[in-house]
Amino acid sequence: MNTFRLTTIERAYELAKSGACRTVGDIKARLQAEGYEGVKDRLYGASMTGALRKLCAENYVAPEGEDETAKPKSDEDDDD
Repeated sequence: MNTFRLTTIERAYELAKSGACRTVGDIKARLQAEGYEGVKDRLYGASMTGALRKLCAENYVAPEGEDETAKPKSDEDDDD
């Protein structure tokens, strides 16, 4: 049995590249739902959030029926 778990930052980058998260706020919510602790502390700073935001924008795939061109909701959780 494999007990290896990605770090919070590794998992955040994985989520951003996966196309499943539209915003950094989405990534943070998903990490918290997966049981990661201290998410805001670990994903803090302009460089980190900027890199994740860019990856989300490049890779996001809208679910069927959602307008892909619609402006993403505000990243209220992107406290830098």
